Amino acid sequence: MFERTSIKAAPAEKRANAAEGVHSQLVSGPAFAAAMILAGAGAAATAMLEAGWPLGLTLPVAIYFLFALKVAKQWEKVAVLRLGRYRGLRGPGLFFIVPVVDTLSDFVDQRVRVTDVQAESTLTRDAVPVYVDAIVFWLVWNAEKAVLEVEDFYDAITMSAQTALRESIGRHMLTEMLTDRDALGHELQRILDEKTNPWGITVQSVEIRDVQLPQGLEDAMSRQAQAERERQARIILGTAETEIAEKFALASEQYVGNPTALHLRAMNMLYEAIKERGAMVIVPSSVVETMGLGGMMGVAAMAEKKEG
Repeated sequence: MFERTSIKAAPAEKRANAAEGVHSQLVSGPAFAAAMILAGAGAAATAMLEAGWPLGLTLPVAIYFLFALKVAKQWEKVAVLRLGRYRGLRGPGLFFIVPVVDTLSDFVDQRVRVTDVQAESTLTRDAVPVYVDAIVFWLVWNAEKAVLEVEDFYDAITMSAQTALRESIGRHMLTEMLTDRDALGHELQRILDEKTNPWGITVQSVEIRDVQLPQGLEDAMSRQAQAERERQARIILGTAETEIAEKFALASEQYVGNPTALHLRAMNMLYEAIKERGAMVIVPSSVVETMGLGGMMGVAAMAEKKEG
């Protein structure tokens, strides 16, 4: 079960929520029910006996139960302080305290929590301003340390996470952050865990959700990537042309000193050119004289006329 919190919450709002949570624990449901039962029993006994002592006896006991009986949920722990000194942890379930003498700390939620951490306009190692959004998964594994060692462990973990995120961004290049977010998350998890373990808090993992760049830098990187792709395309095209030229040069060596093979190749080329009806082939005169195509083209023309 996860509880989601956010570092962006206003301090006043967080204090109001915390105060509301503490106030809700001043009188628990079972304590209120027990006090009502005792008070009702005392009132009924007073009416039956027509005497005031039953109600006077049960009413103080009902008030005691009203403030002495507490309830902690399955995932909660609470520290008991007796006259200001730590007496131990209570919960989960029902437990009793001595009213006035005992006081309770805030109830400590030991479930996994998810905290949003953001670093705005933080410079990377190569002086590029970035906006990084991360998620920190953490939990309180030792409620005693969380209550006694740090004043407000929630603020401590969130502020530490934001500071560590900014420091880590400043130690990495932009390309490292864009291509290897897992490494950045593992580094943040290690840094935070070392800092928060003495407080009874462990950071399970840190995930980098988003790395945003300024719009102008994004456009420049897009143009750079497009230019790089065009350069690669031109290199591939040039390489293909070179390979084709090499193959043609190698093929031409087969016709040197072999006019018969050259004539056969010419006849094949002519056949490929005029095998479709109505085709017209324009051959330079130099090529006709060199390859002896004049006679062959005449024969082909006569064959075409006969077929027509």
